[in-house]
Amino acid sequence: MTSPVRNNLVVELHVPDFAPIRGFYGKLGFEIISEKLKTVEHPGYLVMQLKGDIGNTIINFYGDDERVFNQSYFKQFPRDTIRGYAIEMTIPVADVDAIYKLAIEKLTKHVVKPLQETKDEKWTWRDFRMADPYGYYIRITELLDWGQE
Repeated sequence: MTSPVRNNLVVELHVPDFAPIRGFYGKLGFEIISEKLKTVEHPGYLVMQLKGDIGNTIINFYGDDERVFNQSYFKQFPRDTIRGYAIEMTIPVADVDAIYKLAIEKLTKHVVKPLQETKDEKWTWRDFRMADPYGYYIRITELLDWGQE
């Protein structure tokens, strides 16, 4: 069996409203593990986790208001720029069929590529793609050997 992926990458997505995020990721089985409400001084912070047999996936969200558009780096881009352009977040899961079933039943309009089998010279795997409410592109896949130990 391929080993779970263990690394120190922390993904933080900047979004202007947490409500669609809670709904979308919650329907995929993610749970809120930490939330700091926004204040006049500071934007909010939300941490959601998907627990799995092969490891947990944690995604952090920053903002929950219009201040995300004025962040020092991101303010150079038009407000209507699709968030996460040219980035694919890959989430390996033990049971891709179960997650796909949830996606089709509860988030049909967000599925942008159906569950399918793909082969290359080294591997055969099954995965599907979604876009979250802000356009972040997500690949949900069977666990592959990406070189993890």
